[in-house]
Amino acid sequence: MQTSSTPRVLLGMLTPSSNTVLEPVTTKLITEIPEASAHFGRFKVTEIALSDRALSQFDTTELLVAADLLSHAKVQSIGWSGTSAGWRGFESDEVLCEQITSRTGIPACTSTLALNEILAMTGVTKIGFVTPYAISVQTKIIENYAKIGISTVAEAHLDLTDNFSFSEVSAEQLRHMARQVAASKPEAISIYCTNLAGAPLAAELEAELGIPVYDTIATVTWKALRQAKVDTRRIKGWGRLFTEVY
Repeated sequence: MQTSSTPRVLLGMLTPSSNTVLEPVTTKLITEIPEASAHFGRFKVTEIALSDRALSQFDTTELLVAADLLSHAKVQSIGWSGTSAGWRGFESDEVLCEQITSRTGIPACTSTLALNEILAMTGVTKIGFVTPYAISVQTKIIENYAKIGISTVAEAHLDLTDNFSFSEVSAEQLRHMARQVAASKPEAISIYCTNLAGAPLAAELEAELGIPVYDTIATVTWKALRQAKVDTRRIKGWGRLFTEVY
């Protein structure tokens, strides 16, 4: 139990409006850190595609308004719990983080940049992706990772575009997709979407498949905790990310 002398750890998370997974998963993930709490700011996202309309949802204007509001809660980190930089280009998240910190004075991070940092720290150059996305989006993700020297040796996707529908993908379907990808022997698997309930399966899949599973809700939470000076090894049962990468 938190005592009155324990400083609170307040994490801000930018959240797509149609996402129903990342909030409960993030909250559950940090349960073992009783002084920590997550606070969420939503902005409009309903469709994941490469059309101008879908891409415009990630214009920084709305994200920065949501970040401004989170800053009122005096959070120690503002995380973009989303993977849009995978198909928009990693520089889009780099610019967003710079803008958030410039406006608020608060360190910022994202699911994708955190994943990239983790892959660099662990020396992964061959990855497998599990996503709900359309093939056009998946192809852009694979292309962008190739540009930073990470080859995709296997991928599984569901050809969905409605963001809410991602939240209804079952645990058994995610297990099946991870097993498919693992057959090609990647050095790590990423469950790459923050509206998939992959994080609760990471430890189980790692035990079965023998390789790390990096879920993107988990990656941004890992980075946000690090920015808040929290030892992420305190989190048990959520996979090798929290026990081995620090």
